[in-house]
This record gives sequence, C-alpha cells and structure tokens, in this order.
Amino acid sequence: MENVTVIFALTAGVLSFFSPCIFPLIPAYTAHLTGGTINGGKVLVDKQTVMIRSLFFILGFSVIFVLMGASASWIGQLIASYRETVERVSGLLIIIFGLQMLGWLQLNFLMKTKSFNSSSKPSANPFSSFLIGLAFGSGWTPCVGLALSSILLMAGSTETVYSGMFMLWIYSLGLGIPFLIISFTLTYSFKTVKSISKILPKLSKINGVILLGMGLLLFTGQMQIISSWLSSWSWAP
Repeated sequence: MENVTVIFALTAGVLSFFSPCIFPLIPAYTAHLTGGTINGGKVLVDKQTVMIRSLFFILGFSVIFVLMGASASWIGQLIASYRETVERVSGLLIIIFGLQMLGWLQLNFLMKTKSFNSSSKPSANPFSSFLIGLAFGSGWTPCVGLALSSILLMAGSTETVYSGMFMLWIYSLGLGIPFLIISFTLTYSFKTVKSISKILPKLSKINGVILLGMGLLLFTGQMQIISSWLSSWSWAP
C-alpha cells in the first residue's frame, strides 16, 4: 500500500496545517517560538532565527508523531492474523472521521480539545522550540486529531513497524513544510495568512472528502489494488 498511503499521509499533513484549528494561530506560534513581536502587520524577528526555531519545532512534533506511528504498527503486528478485520474496522473509523469533518456527523466526543497552550516566556533557544514541538505533538487540536488518527489507523495496518513510522514521518513533513514557509512569510506580511484564512472552511471539506475516500478504500480492500496500479507506471520512455 506504500504508494497510496504516502500520498494520503502527505496530503493529510498539509490539510491538517490549513485546518481552522491550527492555521489562524500560526502568527502567535511564530512569535512565541522566535521571541519576536507582532507589529505593523508582520512578525518582527530575524529571518535566520525563524528558520532555525521553526525547524526545531517541526522536529519536536515529528518525533512524537513517528513514535505514535511505531506504536500503532507494533500493535498491528500483534494482531496480524486479524489484519483483514483490522483494515475493515480502521476503514470504518476513518469514514466516520471524514463524515465528521464534512459536517455530516456531529459527534462531540471526537471534537474534545487538546490544545497547545503555554504561558511561559518566548523560547530563548532552539532546544526550547524543540520542547514546544514535543508539547504540540502530544496535545494536538481536534481538527488535526481526526486526520492524524486516520493516519495512525492506517499505520496499524502496515506490514512492518518501519512502514508505520515512515508514514507518520511523511505526515509530519506535510504538516511541517507549510509551517516553515508561512512562518517565514509572516516576517514580511500577514496578507498571505489573511487571504488563506478566507478559504479554510473549503480546505476542511477537502480534508473530509480525502478521509472519506481513504476509509472507503481501506474498508473495501481496494487500497492494495490502486497501489499496484500506481506502481505499474514508470517514468522510463
């Protein structure tokens, strides 16, 4: 399933970043991570500092997510003899998550908040940014939780622990690369953030459609068939 799951994991990571729960908070995150101030419609801080602190923050939550992927895969190995059942149950749960994000279901227990919140002083060094990344990865918000939970369910269906870890690493890249780009953009202007914020509800719906499709493929056993079809394509003339 590698070809398909990598695409899904990367896309889910990107769309998680642009969720209404995360994206509007990026200016505050950037200012806190770098010790900068928000003034004149931008974050006032050295651009090299933004780059270094953001990378350590991304590394922090990536470590947590990859460890989650390893745990999910390890559990999956313990019940490998029931893999088909696990895939069907996982697919059904992912379908429910997708319907929730589309607004077609209203299950309040899926939207309990575990948000990052810190009253401490701005981080003074890259290691502090790494710790904040660990905190973010350990207490994600509801919108990220649905997509992340779906990827973890898929990680539990992989054949090896390393496959599950790799899947969560790809998810982390999908979440981290946009964060790095937008954080750097904020040192120039908030205009990009304001423009993207207007289309966040549509992006959330797209995420819901993707989760719904992913769940249906996993539930019906079509994931491997599509992956095999993709692997048959070659760039060779």
